[in-house]
Amino acid sequence: MSTKKVIAITGASSGMGKAAVQLFAHRGWIVYGGARRVENISTGTNIHAVKLDVTDSASNHNFINLITTEQQRIDVLINNAGYGEGGPVEDIPLANVRKQFETNFFGAVELTKLTLPTMRAQKAGRIVNISSIGGDLYMPLNAYYHASKAALQQWSDALDLEVQRFGIRSVIVQPGGTQSAWGDIAVQNMRKNLQPNSAYLPLVDVLGNVLSSANNRISATSADLAHVFYAAATDPKPKQRYFNSFGDRLVVHVVRAHPKAFRAATGALLHHLERRARN
Repeated sequence: MSTKKVIAITGASSGMGKAAVQLFAHRGWIVYGGARRVENISTGTNIHAVKLDVTDSASNHNFINLITTEQQRIDVLINNAGYGEGGPVEDIPLANVRKQFETNFFGAVELTKLTLPTMRAQKAGRIVNISSIGGDLYMPLNAYYHASKAALQQWSDALDLEVQRFGIRSVIVQPGGTQSAWGDIAVQNMRKNLQPNSAYLPLVDVLGNVLSSANNRISATSADLAHVFYAAATDPKPKQRYFNSFGDRLVVHVVRAHPKAFRAATGALLHHLERRARN
C-alpha cells in the first residue's frame, strides 16, 4: 500500500475537474479521476482514469470500491461533476429536472455516503463539494441549477457539523465564471428545453445573448480553480467556503446581506435588456 495521499475527483474529463486531476497528480497524490467520457481524462503517473456516471448507483459503488480495494484509503473526495439544465421553469421537462439534481446533488450525496465509512476508520478525510456563486445568487432560466447548488451547500454545511467529530471536514468551493464549455452548454439547454411556441422565447433570446457575450470576457481559468480545489483539500484549518477571487466572494456577500437590493437590481437589468431587445 502506498503512503501517498489518495484523492477521488468526479467530472474529471474536462474543465476544472481535468485541471485538478493534473495538479494533484503533479504534486504526488494518487488520483482517481471519474467521468462518463473516460477517454478524455488525463493520463500519466499517479492517475487512474475510471468510467463513472454519478447518476448511476452501480457506477458510484464501483468507483469507490475500486479505490478502497486498491489503496485501502481515501483522503479526499472532490464532488465536481455538474452541469446547468437551463430553461424556463414552466418548460423544462421534469425528467430533465430530475437529471439536474441527480448529477449536481444526489451523485455527490451517494459518493459521500460510500466514502465516509473509510474516512471514519482513518479518523481523517476531506469532502470538497464544488458548488457555484450561483448557489447564493440567481438569474432567470437557471432555477433548477441554482436550486441544486443551494441544496448542495446546505447539505454540505449540515454534514460538516456531523462529521467533524471523526476528523472529517466537508467544505464548499464556489467558482464564479470560468473559461469552459459550461456557459455554451447552458445556453444550448435553454433553447433545447423550450416548448413549441413558448411564451419565454424572447427571454431566452435576451439572456442567451448576454451569457454568450459574457463567456468571452471571463478571465478565470480551470487551472486557477484547480489551485482553489487544492487549498480546499489541504488547508490544515479548512474554511467553510472557498472562492477564486475577491469579486466572487463580494457578490455572494452582497446577495446574502442585501437580498432585496439584489433582486431589485436583477429585475431592473432584465427589464432594461428586454426593452433594448425590442427597440
